[in-house]
Amino acid sequence: MRKAVVDVGSNSVLLLVADVEVVSGKTVVKTILETSQVTGLGRGTKTTGLLSEPGMTSTLWAVKTAFQTANELGATYIGAYATMAARIASNVSDFLGRSSSQQTPVEVLSAEEEARLSFVSVVTDQEFFGLEPLSVIDIGGHSSELVVSQQGDIVFEKSFQLGALGLREGSLRDDIVDAHQLLSAVAEIDDTIGCRFLPGQAGTAVAIGATGTNLVTVRDRILVWDEKLVHGKGLSYEDVSSAVSRLTRLDDQGRAELPGIEKGREHTIHAGALLLERFMFALGAEHCLVSCKGWRHGLIALNH
Repeated sequence: MRKAVVDVGSNSVLLLVADVEVVSGKTVVKTILETSQVTGLGRGTKTTGLLSEPGMTSTLWAVKTAFQTANELGATYIGAYATMAARIASNVSDFLGRSSSQQTPVEVLSAEEEARLSFVSVVTDQEFFGLEPLSVIDIGGHSSELVVSQQGDIVFEKSFQLGALGLREGSLRDDIVDAHQLLSAVAEIDDTIGCRFLPGQAGTAVAIGATGTNLVTVRDRILVWDEKLVHGKGLSYEDVSSAVSRLTRLDDQGRAELPGIEKGREHTIHAGALLLERFMFALGAEHCLVSCKGWRHGLIALNH
């Protein structure tokens, strides 16, 4: 059965159309098509508590387009789910009502569901079969999730209320980040994470989402998107830390001109890189692998 999931994130709308196969007794999600559109649904939400009209308008258009694409590809199921921005916005009912009115209903995913599904997306991925212990880091716009498993059992699972978009609107509000802002952001992240978690015991770290993929495409100067050149590739702690140093010294225009960066990511890529660096520090991870997949793949794997 062909299914589609629309990830209505705080910063972007992602579409996955996929089939599911069972390989050696394990569920494997076979991607048919993936698309990404930066829409900024959660821009300003952390400060105002509201989803802005421009953010809702652009996101509703992207969701409608995603549904149309999924239908054209023969998806028998299409589910759309919003994450942190929708969870914290007081006017989310307006957005959900408008999405239903255009025949593209959106549900709100809980923080716990998001964390667990991100983990499932990795353990059902052939690229990462057999990795134990395993730590999955999912950097989002207004939340970030961490799940750690040892010997097949989840030993830590949490959604943290901080993300790349939220940092950009807070500690990292200026285009070019000065030393004071950077130190403030590091303190905020470390205090939220708890600074150190299972250092040296968390096994292989896997980073999900746009932060990791964009750090790889920029580092390797990948000008035309090709998942095979990104998925499963590694980033050392030095790679990520160096990227933070470089990216925070550029303004939005400078980041937008970097070869390999996804259009629209220049606004938050430096904040995402800093979050990934601090999660790796907390885990004592000297390197991480990058996954182009996300909780949407986990949802399809669990509901095939």
